[in-house]
Amino acid sequence: MAGHTTDGAARSLAAATRCVALGRPEPGPGAPVNPPITLSSTFLHDGAREAEFAYVREDTPAWRPFEEALGGLEGGRALAFGSGMAAAAAAISLVPVGGVVVAPRSAYMGVLSLLRDGAAAGLYTVREVDPTDTAAVVAALPGADLVWLESPSNPLLDVADLPALLTASREQGVTSVVDNTFSTPLLSRPLELGADIVMHSATKYLAGHSDVLLGALVTASPGENAGVREGAHDGAGLHERLAHHRHLHGAAPGALETWLALRGLRTLAVRFERACANAADLAGRLQGHPAVERVRYPGQGAMLAIEVRGGAAAAESVCATTTLWAHATSLGGVESLIERRRRYDVVPDSLVRLSVGIEDVDDLWADLEAALDRLASLGASDAPGGLPAPDERT
Repeated sequence: MAGHTTDGAARSLAAATRCVALGRPEPGPGAPVNPPITLSSTFLHDGAREAEFAYVREDTPAWRPFEEALGGLEGGRALAFGSGMAAAAAAISLVPVGGVVVAPRSAYMGVLSLLRDGAAAGLYTVREVDPTDTAAVVAALPGADLVWLESPSNPLLDVADLPALLTASREQGVTSVVDNTFSTPLLSRPLELGADIVMHSATKYLAGHSDVLLGALVTASPGENAGVREGAHDGAGLHERLAHHRHLHGAAPGALETWLALRGLRTLAVRFERACANAADLAGRLQGHPAVERVRYPGQGAMLAIEVRGGAAAAESVCATTTLWAHATSLGGVESLIERRRRYDVVPDSLVRLSVGIEDVDDLWADLEAALDRLASLGASDAPGGLPAPDERT
């Protein structure tokens, strides 16, 4: 592990300290505190020996500090990708032609679209399941090659029993991928629960400022839990296959984006703590509002969702009439975002997803309450009047 902290010493540090300490340059008189931004697409050769770096699509010192820091937080080895979807595509590429994928009926729409496109092209079969029905997921595992899990899920905030599902996946020889974007390594470390691969859309909480497009995959470190990580589940083997995919498919991240994500990671603990506290407060206040039919909040984290009375048009009205909450897609930034998330039949058309930021919670509530009060004053039957048709963009 580069920087002031060795790999062994890092294991004894709290997660908040790891966010700050890992991925630093080697210390010494005159050394920089932060890693440089290496803006080079190619590197000089040495005819007498193989150089560590040759071409940026394969590897570059620009990625190493972020990968070391995230790997240290998750307890494994990280690979950075150009986007969360590039990371997801790399993980799904592990499925052989004619294979089987077990996936949630409701998950991040990009991943579901990618899986369904692959199934439609005849590359593999997808068994869609309710992730909260542990028995049903376990029953779908025999003969599968990969299981995709989110907990909590996007956007329904459903919670899956990850320990039980990951144990069953390993017993069935099924490679498991856990999207840990919502929880971050501060709330969940799936590798320790038995996951083979952890995925992040680093665009979200890790970078944290809505200015970066980046993804990441984390696998177990070599020798970690060697007794149970064998064959298809061997961390070193998975790491090499995923790195090979990144290289051949051009899924490499940019140097500046990776550096910005590392800078964002430095404040992850304080940002996430504040956002989580705000979300818990708002979840309680929303429970009693007459315009809110249901609050979806998993009990931790900074994401929540509400189902409003009056259907799709009412949900769009709430999103359109907030002023502090930004009506925009994505999540995990310092600013609070609000968006209606109807994409598939399993998602209620009145569902509004809230990515809670770090603003003052009373200001956030005042803005959201005003939009909900307006809806309540109109009445459910009047809410759709004069509103455009709901936007079903993907």
